[in-house]
Amino acid sequence: MIRVTIVSPNHALRVGLREMLNRHPNIRVVGEVVRLEDVNEKETEVALLASVSLARLPDEKISCALLFLTDDLDSVRGMLNSNLRAWGVLPADVREDELSAAVLAVAEGLWVGAPGLVGGLMRLPRGGEAVGEESLVEPLTLREKEVLQHMAEGLANKQIALLLSISEHTVKFHLSSLYTKLGVASRTEAVKRGIELGLISL
Repeated sequence: MIRVTIVSPNHALRVGLREMLNRHPNIRVVGEVVRLEDVNEKETEVALLASVSLARLPDEKISCALLFLTDDLDSVRGMLNSNLRAWGVLPADVREDELSAAVLAVAEGLWVGAPGLVGGLMRLPRGGEAVGEESLVEPLTLREKEVLQHMAEGLANKQIALLLSISEHTVKFHLSSLYTKLGVASRTEAVKRGIELGLISL
């Protein structure tokens, strides 16, 4: 059970988010607070921040994962230079299924985000390094992107094979290839890297 605390000065928004999250069998809202510093980190795995500026983040390291609901990129830019265990950013009008999936993902230590928002963050200047898919020596094929997307959705190799009408052996071949191209060694790393590059939509 993933324990979530909702952070927002808007009472009606907190109520709406609580109702959405509590409908998921593996998520439980354990608290609602106005400020991030009021979150009980011992009881919270994911803090869901809505209508809260990143400027209010406390200086000390935060142990829980943070998931932001915002359409304002300026309010989340600081996350790229923070020491957060995991974070995510979704638009304020996020759907219930997208919100639940994002909460589960950041609870597992992944970075999560809507492509439009995360893409904008990843295009920020960072020492002149190439960012996005163009930073790869060899781009992923369309099929490899499909496999990566389904893997991010939590599907096993057999499920991916059925969905794409290919053999499980072929799925493993695609996984091996995309691992090499992304420079990773596991499914979790591949998903994390895919999100960083804007290849995955959650």
